[in-house]
Amino acid sequence: MVSSSHEALHRIFQKDAGLLVRSLQRLLHIPFPEPREIKALDVDLTEIEPIERRCDSLLRVDTDDGNFLFVIESQGRKDEAKRGSWAYYLSYLYEKYHCEPVLIVVTQSAATARWAAKPIQFGLPGWPSLTVRPLVLGPENVPVIADRHVAERDVPLAVFSAITHGRGQGAAAILGALAEALKTIDPEAAGSFAQLTRSGLVDPRAKEIWEELMTVTKYFFDHPLAEQVRAEGRVEDRAEMVLNNLEWRGLDVPPSVRERVTACTDLDQLTVWARRALQVSDATEVFSDDET
Repeated sequence: MVSSSHEALHRIFQKDAGLLVRSLQRLLHIPFPEPREIKALDVDLTEIEPIERRCDSLLRVDTDDGNFLFVIESQGRKDEAKRGSWAYYLSYLYEKYHCEPVLIVVTQSAATARWAAKPIQFGLPGWPSLTVRPLVLGPENVPVIADRHVAERDVPLAVFSAITHGRGQGAAAILGALAEALKTIDPEAAGSFAQLTRSGLVDPRAKEIWEELMTVTKYFFDHPLAEQVRAEGRVEDRAEMVLNNLEWRGLDVPPSVRERVTACTDLDQLTVWARRALQVSDATEVFSDDET
């Protein structure tokens, strides 16, 4: 199941595409040229063959020194199957768009970051025919931003920092600094970043802290978007509960069931499905008593 934290890790670059270039220049120390234009592209990489291949985020960055495609992959844990998928993505995109593809892996795990940073090689020992060298953004090179003034200077980076480091004893300071920084930007943008932060946090206590900050911070959390943020969070959690209940019981969950559950925005309906998921013998039976 694709988790909310997985989505948040790469969607932050869709919210502020400039963060991608700043991360390359400041965090990975790559002298990347200033972009003329950045735009998001379709992430579906499926060909005629009946095998679906979809990257997480795909951005095209045009500069005076050339055009680049950035494949941004959110990775929760080590997955050897990605070795082939990532190589496929880059080769396919180069052939389709005729510009340079670049792979960036984002993760909240230091161990996963070290694994992902290892070159992927195909071919003869000592003479690889293809080498993939991912760029990785994770806990070891994404800065911890716990100062409100630092957070105010680059709010998208502060959001990314909170998603990456928002766990343990340091979470309160990081989230507090971000909450203060969000007061300094447009309320609608602040609401959007607040929801993204909430989705990206994996630590239950950190989520509680963020909910408390949203409740007591009056600047934008009294804005109509605030209730939308909270409502979307509740729906997202309940949808995860439905799927987790099915998987916990060892049931196979087909894509059609996942899609219907994650597309549902009715909290009451999701609650009914979550209860049924504890009793059914087949995942599709969670919908069995619904009106057609």
